[in-house]
Amino acid sequence: MDITARLRAIAEANLKDDSYFIVDVISKGVTGRTKHLILLDGDNGVNIDDCAALSRKISSEIEEEDLIDHAFVLEVSSPGLDHPLASLRQFTKNVGRKLKIRLTDGTMLEGKLDDASEEALEVQKEVKEKNKTTTEKVSIPFDLIEKANVIVSFN
Repeated sequence: MDITARLRAIAEANLKDDSYFIVDVISKGVTGRTKHLILLDGDNGVNIDDCAALSRKISSEIEEEDLIDHAFVLEVSSPGLDHPLASLRQFTKNVGRKLKIRLTDGTMLEGKLDDASEEALEVQKEVKEKNKTTTEKVSIPFDLIEKANVIVSFN
C-alpha cells in the first residue's frame, strides 16, 4: 500500500463520527520535503478544531508505525471553495447552492443545484438571452462532469 492510501486509511479510521468524511489525500514533493494534505469535510461542515484533532491522531499513528522515515509536512484542512466537489456526499451537502460546472466536452454552465443522485445532478441552469436571464432545469450525468465548484454568494 502506498503512503497516500495508507494515510487515507488512517484518517478514515480516526474520524470523529459518521458525519465526517475524507474528500481527498494529496501527497506532493520529493523525499525529504513531502507534503501530505488531507482534506476533511463533514455533513455539517468542519472547523479548525476538527482538523487539528484529526491531524494529532494521524501524526500519532505515523510515529507509532514509523510510517514516514524522512521530513514531511502533514496538513489537515477543509477542501475550501477552490477545491472541486468530488463525491456524491459533497454534492448532496451543497443542494441549494449555485455551482459552476465544466463538462467533459468543455462546455461551462452555472446554475443552482436542485438535487444529486448517484446517476446525475439536477441543476437550474442559467440561460442568458439578450437583456434577461432565465433558468432551465437540466439533468447532468456524473460521467459528463469534469469539474464542479461552488460559487460564492454574498447575498
